Amino acid sequence: MSVSIGEEVFYDGAIEELVQAVKRIHKIYAPDVIFIPEIAFSSYTPIDEINEKLDRFLDQHYFKSIDMFGDEFKVPTFKKVFRKAKEKGLILKAHVGEFGTAELVRKAVEELELDQVQHGIAAADSKSVMSWLCANKIQLNICPTSNILLSRVENYRVHPIRKLYDNGIKVTINTDDMIIFDQSVSQEFFNLYNAGVFNSTELNEIRENSISVGFNTQSNSYFPF
Repeated sequence: MSVSIGEEVFYDGAIEELVQAVKRIHKIYAPDVIFIPEIAFSSYTPIDEINEKLDRFLDQHYFKSIDMFGDEFKVPTFKKVFRKAKEKGLILKAHVGEFGTAELVRKAVEELELDQVQHGIAAADSKSVMSWLCANKIQLNICPTSNILLSRVENYRVHPIRKLYDNGIKVTINTDDMIIFDQSVSQEFFNLYNAGVFNSTELNEIRENSISVGFNTQSNSYFPF
């Protein structure tokens, strides 16, 4: 779950209270669920503001990853933000390759030292970029229905997730905003199965990869990613 920089405004600017509210919700409604909170921020927010607030978010020692969304072409300009997050041991992600190019995906990963890419489907347009992502073990977190409804892909049957998978890239299947796209993760799996994109064995492999456990040596804690 992402908690966006800026949401603290609903708590009179107190990031501590925002975090405590999220912790209470987790404890009340899903105490047995492994919860991996993420910091998110928009590329349209001034970078000085992001840097100042990021320090306060990181001081909570609560978040495990960071993600940037908005203008994909601004991604490489946020090096300082991502370096700071990396120093704290966070998994680094950014929305890129949904509307941009394959080369932009590679540039973003290189410049920001990303561990994962949100969407990243444009990488399928370049054999060399796919080979590079595979060699560097970069994971693509893909939202098929979102890609279709936003006219990035014509339909499930021709979705490039299959091409990315066949080129050795670790992909995960996800839902985007459920309020807008009205698809659960399970439905996303069924959509690809019913379209003949993947068989059940392949989908189970993707499922297992997506919940595999990594070890964060800097925070000394286990968490799925």
